[in-house]
This record gives sequence, C-alpha cells and structure tokens, in this order.
Amino acid sequence: MRDFSADHRWLSINTATVRRQRGQDWPLLQILDACAARGIRAVSPWRDQVAAAGLAATARTLRAHGLELSGYCRGGLFTYSDDAGRQAARDDNRRALDEACELGAPCLVLVVGGLPGALAGAPAHKDIAAARAQVAEGIARLLADAHERAMPLAIEPLHPMYAADRACINTLEQALDLCDALDPARSGALGVALDVYHCWWDPKLAAMIERAGRERLLAYHVCDWRLPTRDLLEDRGMPGDGVIDLPRIRALVEAQGYAGYAEVEIFSSRDWWQRDGGETLDTCIERHRRCV
Repeated sequence: MRDFSADHRWLSINTATVRRQRGQDWPLLQILDACAARGIRAVSPWRDQVAAAGLAATARTLRAHGLELSGYCRGGLFTYSDDAGRQAARDDNRRALDEACELGAPCLVLVVGGLPGALAGAPAHKDIAAARAQVAEGIARLLADAHERAMPLAIEPLHPMYAADRACINTLEQALDLCDALDPARSGALGVALDVYHCWWDPKLAAMIERAGRERLLAYHVCDWRLPTRDLLEDRGMPGDGVIDLPRIRALVEAQGYAGYAEVEIFSSRDWWQRDGGETLDTCIERHRRCV
C-alpha cells in the first residue's frame, strides 16, 4: 500500500467538501485557487458549481493551475415517470459527458436515481424493481455516447438509506452486476466509484473489491461515518473522526492495482461548511497523511 504520510500527492478534493465556508457558498474558482496554493493536485467538481463559475472559466483555471480531476460529479438520475422525463434525463447526461470531456475528467460519476419523483417528495410509484430496470436502460443508452467520447462511466452505489430517492443501486455487488451485464468485455468504459461512506458496512465489500479489479475501480472516495450521525445526508465526518477502517479499505483497493487519487468528499452542514474553507482544506491534507 502506498505511504501517504510524507506528502499529499494523491489527495483529491471533491469540491462539495468546501462548497460552503462559514455557512456561505464558496465560489468554485476560489476553491481551485485555494487548492492550488496548498499543492493539492486534483479535484472533483460538481456540475452546479461548474455552471455557476462557467464551464470555460473552470477549464481555464484548472489548466492554469495544472490541476487534474479525479472524477466529475455527476451524471445519472435515470429514472422517469413519462417519456418527457426519460428524454430529459438522456439529454442532461449527454451534456454531463460533454462537460466531463471539456474539463479532462477521467470518468463521469453516476448517481443513478431512485423512485421517480421521490427526490422531490412525491414518488410516482413504489416499484423499486422497475426503477432499477430504468437505471439499467439509461446506463446502456449512455454507454454508447460515452464510447463515442472516450469518457468512462463510474456507477456509484449509495447506502441503502438513499434507495428511495437518490440511488436504487445500493451495493458494490449490484453496481458490478450492471457493469458485467452492460460491459462484459471489461473494456474500461464502465466501472464503479467506491465511496467508503456508502460501502464500508457491506459484509461482501472485500470480495466485491476483488471482483471489481483494476478495470472497474475508476474512483475512490473517502470520509468517515460519525457517531452519532445527526443528518443522514449532510453529516459526514472528516477522515479519522468516525468508525470506518480507512487504511484497511484502501489496502483492499490498492491490492487490485488502484493507484489513483483518494478523493475526500464531505457533506457537513453543521460542522465543516461552517468553518473557514482554508481550515477545511488544511485538515483534509493532514488527515490524508495520517488517517486515509
């Protein structure tokens, strides 16, 4: 396993981690400046932040700082209740692919969606099997566009607590089943984003990481599971502040040949989003060296 203790060469910052400082939005271009000033080599920006900053301006700033991407967040939300919703999801995912290409991302991360309408609080039905079928259909259609653009897709399974509204793919095994069904040749065009927050608890985790292998492991996200967790969406812990055995999981991932970034992704409305963004970035660097 790589030794992270001496530097932060393999640290990436998911820009959600510092999307707010002192409770206020922190503009993306300022985040990129602050990362570069600290020798952070990579980021993973969110589409809404890129849209606010401007795609061209974001690309210029990344190039000016020599920043790489560890992924692009996010595509997906494939489920729909009518033909218009289906087409809207397809169009939006094509745009996400084009944005990922413009920014030089290594993959487009997919949060696949749950029951149609549930994210807005009004699910159209309760048939989660139908939702999963729509997800498979949506990824299959997007895969053809991804092949054309040479942009890999990374399915991110989310913790089962998000099955209804955000993602009905909830285990690494489910994500790999989709990968094997849609890309049996393991072409590199389809894989997974493994986020420890969502997968740490899974008794099959070690076996599924081995099953994924290097070809399917496209992104690796780290944070921690706080005790108690005060909010299921926006109370992730900084690495080292919770119960996840981060070194063990990274050892499993790297045993398969993964040699990319460890991307810190934290949603923290009560803690880290209330602090100075520079403090949060400095803490990410320190915890990356000591805890990841």
